[in-house]
Amino acid sequence: MAEHSSTDVKVPLISKIAYGMGDVGCNFSWMFVGNFLMIFYTDVFGISMGAVAALMLFSRFWDAVNDPVIGGLTDKTHSRWGRYRPWLLIAAPLTALVLVLTFWAHPDWPSTTKIVYMAVTYCILVLGYTCVNIPYGTLCGAMTQNIEERAQINTFRSVSAMIAIGIINIVTVPLIAALGGGNDRKGYLLVAIVYGCIFAACHIFCFARTREVVEIPEKEKTSLKVQLTSVARNRPYMIAVAGQFLFGVTLYGRNADALYYFTYVEGNNALFSTYSLCIIIPSIIGAACFPAVFRATGNKGRAASIFALLTGISMFSMYFFTVGETPVPFYLFSCLAQFFFSGFNTAIYAIVPDCVEYGEWKTGLRNDGFQYAFISLGNKAGMAIGTSVLAGVLGALGYVANQQQNPAALAVIKHSFTTVPGVLWIVTAVVLYFYRLNKKAYNQIVREIQGRKG
Repeated sequence: MAEHSSTDVKVPLISKIAYGMGDVGCNFSWMFVGNFLMIFYTDVFGISMGAVAALMLFSRFWDAVNDPVIGGLTDKTHSRWGRYRPWLLIAAPLTALVLVLTFWAHPDWPSTTKIVYMAVTYCILVLGYTCVNIPYGTLCGAMTQNIEERAQINTFRSVSAMIAIGIINIVTVPLIAALGGGNDRKGYLLVAIVYGCIFAACHIFCFARTREVVEIPEKEKTSLKVQLTSVARNRPYMIAVAGQFLFGVTLYGRNADALYYFTYVEGNNALFSTYSLCIIIPSIIGAACFPAVFRATGNKGRAASIFALLTGISMFSMYFFTVGETPVPFYLFSCLAQFFFSGFNTAIYAIVPDCVEYGEWKTGLRNDGFQYAFISLGNKAGMAIGTSVLAGVLGALGYVANQQQNPAALAVIKHSFTTVPGVLWIVTAVVLYFYRLNKKAYNQIVREIQGRKG
């Protein structure tokens, strides 16, 4: 009876809010890291661009090991709280502590010591984030099998995330200055303490106010080879992984570049807060528009494709304007890009739980955590390539921290904020256009799965 009712279950409003708060917590950790850690390493900690680029690439080999392992462990977890929720309760506070240590700068240390400290803290932070984010992402599919309810849950998640990202981007630069009193080392550390506490508190709230109602079938030990084979046969899922990889390259490469762009191209890092303030309302509205586009298309992948295409066109257009000379079109295209990106962000995560049902229907194997692990790995592999290529190219072109940059470095910083992500978003749109799992097919698949269970 529990399995059948999970198809029709309506998730309480407080649970949707609590699930959304989980992504608020995620962003107070991961978006802070994505947007500020690279410039913290180069301009505050005093680590070379080359070392940062190497770390970003190395850490993805680390992810390739720990993401599937953690995903598999979450599927095997048994507790009175469910499979996924206990991870939020235990891993989030520990990860918050590592976040603080990651932003504890020692610019006076020898170069080798700094690089070792950076590598160790960053790799532990990535592992901690994986232990929180994979069960958090998988939890959506365990809350209900109703495709409309899942779309709503992911809309709550995305709207919450956009509000959190907006707040982080608006307040972080002034907060570093205010708490540090002109000392960036102190400022970054105190901000990391504040954000770490928010990260832990949001996930504890998510743990407390959500429930797992979808019964995952008990299964015998399944070999890695069998799991990988089943994943490879799941075409909608493979398209989702490709979309997540491109999403990671584009989003995190551009985010890592943003503060460099406003500091060195526009000449004032305070403009980053102004820019972030302008795009927060479009980001919230864009995230909330996903259900309407999904209803119109009946296909989450197509909805994501439309949003990605329009994001790309808007970002590419930003190249032709600057805050100093043409502020109105610059901010107009910034708002449009963020509006469409937010819709995409909702859609791309809403796809994942549906692919799990497709995989169970196609192969007979249900492995939510394992599949979400590869979604996470795809996204983080993209992040590694986006940030490491940016750091590597800037290092090769002679980037010098806290100095006026040469024309070649400035050109790369500007293109990395506008045309490069613009083109990559258009490529992402093409990939996701081929996602075929529409609402009608999904509902038929769920009925067939339940028919087999009898």
